Amino acid sequence: MTESYKKNSITLPGAVAMGTGVMIGAGIFALTGQIAELAGPLFPLSFVVGAIVTAFSAYTYIKISNAYPSAGGIAMILEKAYGPTTVAAGASLLMALSMVINESLVARTFGTYTLRAFGGDPDSILVPALGVGLIVFAYLVNASGTRSVGLVSIVMALLKVSGIALFGVSALWASGLSFEATGGDAGTTGFVASIALSILAFKGFTTITNSGAEITDPHRNVGRAIILSISICVVIYLLVAFAVGSNLPLDRIVAAKDYALAEAAQPALGQTGFYLTVALALVATASGLIASVFAVSRMLAMLTDMKMVPHSHFGMPGTIKNHTLVYTVVVAGFLTVFFDLSRIASLGAFFYLAMDIIIHLGVFRHLRQEISAQSWVLLTAVVLDAVVLIAFATMKWQSDPLIVILGLVGMALVFLFVGIFLARNPVNDDDHDHDRH
Repeated sequence: MTESYKKNSITLPGAVAMGTGVMIGAGIFALTGQIAELAGPLFPLSFVVGAIVTAFSAYTYIKISNAYPSAGGIAMILEKAYGPTTVAAGASLLMALSMVINESLVARTFGTYTLRAFGGDPDSILVPALGVGLIVFAYLVNASGTRSVGLVSIVMALLKVSGIALFGVSALWASGLSFEATGGDAGTTGFVASIALSILAFKGFTTITNSGAEITDPHRNVGRAIILSISICVVIYLLVAFAVGSNLPLDRIVAAKDYALAEAAQPALGQTGFYLTVALALVATASGLIASVFAVSRMLAMLTDMKMVPHSHFGMPGTIKNHTLVYTVVVAGFLTVFFDLSRIASLGAFFYLAMDIIIHLGVFRHLRQEISAQSWVLLTAVVLDAVVLIAFATMKWQSDPLIVILGLVGMALVFLFVGIFLARNPVNDDDHDHDRH
């Protein structure tokens, strides 16, 4: 497997750019309105609490990634915690699926904002068509090599972080620093449920974990990149949340939840600001998708190398990494066509939070002494994830029970699938004792 990866091919700035690229791509443009719909006027605070919950989760990933940086980071964490078992393989696939779901979320957001620039219908068939086009573009960039991904990620991250920060400051200034998104009360359950989407807005930091073996000085820089990317994003998220809330009443934010930033830019900055915000959305979603495709294809390749999931070439030439790249974009394209933004985000939250709980429990039970992790931090991460997951599932059961059923059935099928595969193809020690460091 080592021949498929290039050590030291991703610098610390490149790793930070990849993490922020995935987070900002989905977190700001796709989720701000959905979070406001659940949290009500307290939606900026939801980002703060989401960052706190993410910080507890990130502790686990940083501790183990600093000790064992890997090109398939999360799959490696689960394998070390549980061995080559159904739990490890199933949870790894949940993470991979949550990342692919995130890609379809970002792709549809790209389509939605593109149509807004031309006054098109956000419910048009062109939305998924444009999203699939972006996925194909992300595939071509990734197929061209690791250094292309790193360079594109850095350039686009600089553009969108500076541009979005400028949007936030300008919109706040134009509003006279007043907060218009008042009224309504989502209640405690609604606010806690909104944190699930806020966490989803930060989960892009795992992109860095999944690229650990290719980052320069990974034992130090993986953790640094995670901390820096989360810190940058929480500042950007808060700035933009207050900017949106200062220019639109809550009902308009909810009504325009799939393109809330573009809607907020028009009263604050005029038509020019509207088009600049759309342009930023296109840059942000494109870079986020490129970075996410890069990471998830490597994670699937790691699982294949561990012989914990089946693999078929389907007649394709090239390495396993090339094949998993194709699988990633095909599944992302399918979801982009058949699911709307709200359901995509919900599925991603269910899968990610379930996987996150499994990781923290595994590290607590089997690895905490080996990596010198604090037990209370690991257990706090489990409790916080569980509370948020239960609240989110409760809210979704009331408003869209089908997505809760799809989430539960999807998770059950994932574990059943890998359980049957591993029962028929047991993994020997030699099969998963490969170079992960």
